Amino acid sequence: MSEQPQQSAHRTDDARQDGGEDTRDDGAVSQFVERFASQLVDAGMQRMSARVFACLLASDSGVLTSAELGERLQVSPAAVSGAIRYLSQVDMVSREREPGSRRDRYRVHSDQWYEALARRDNVLTRWEGTLREGVDSLGEDSPAGRRIAETLIFFEFLQKELTGLLQRWREHRDQLRADLEGAGR
Repeated sequence: MSEQPQQSAHRTDDARQDGGEDTRDDGAVSQFVERFASQLVDAGMQRMSARVFACLLASDSGVLTSAELGERLQVSPAAVSGAIRYLSQVDMVSREREPGSRRDRYRVHSDQWYEALARRDNVLTRWEGTLREGVDSLGEDSPAGRRIAETLIFFEFLQKELTGLLQRWREHRDQLRADLEGAGR
């Protein structure tokens, strides 16, 4: 089965959302989706999940149904379903009901990366607790205990820096949004 997305369907949808002008280069959009998905795969994401995420990211609304995703990516509903399941579990997309329908729509949010990093705080906290137990179990003076203690210190440092970084991003993002609104965009 070909993995090249079918272009005509989303050209109409995205052009309608942009005010009706049909000027988007669908081939370039498709190349972006596949290239970004490939980079996400290189970073450790599952292939189909990466393609679905990139496809949602590249849609103007940020919202597509399973059928729309399958059509754009030229994949089966089962492939989309599995990808959505993973993306939902890691909070990269949310599921919502299409008004007046029983069909689900999947949404990627503009603050998606911020939210993903903010949730890492919980992961780091759990890792820190387990690493503390490891240091206690192995003894802080043993080579393994020292190595794990250094890992613990790294994660504590990372968590502290991440908190400040996310706060600076929120301030920067808010200023960008205010500037865009002021420019009438």
